[in-house]
Amino acid sequence: MRLSEYLSVPYLLEAQTVEIAPDSWVRRVAYPELPDCHTEAVVLEEALLALERRRIETIVRMVGQGNPPAVPRPPLRDCDPAWVARRAGVASEIIALIDRDRTGMVDGRRDNY
Repeated sequence: MRLSEYLSVPYLLEAQTVEIAPDSWVRRVAYPELPDCHTEAVVLEEALLALERRRIETIVRMVGQGNPPAVPRPPLRDCDPAWVARRAGVASEIIALIDRDRTGMVDGRRDNY
């Protein structure tokens, strides 16, 4: 599989609101099928954006290390990983890597990463 396909896998999302002190709440979100892929924030939307950044960074790191993540479901065909990465505020170097992967060319040759 290519990097962009791993980034298009629909992983299960868990979310909960947790009271951490009297009248003080946070939103905890996680992709339990990915290692260390969880975060929390007071505002749900901020937690979700941070989780997407972490998901993308985790998958890119795992694929780059030759240890790709589990693929519990097939990749979504209509997913645009570069768009998701831009919306989540992922580093431009990672976005460029995703864009290169989508074209299938790295340094003028076809590559898996």
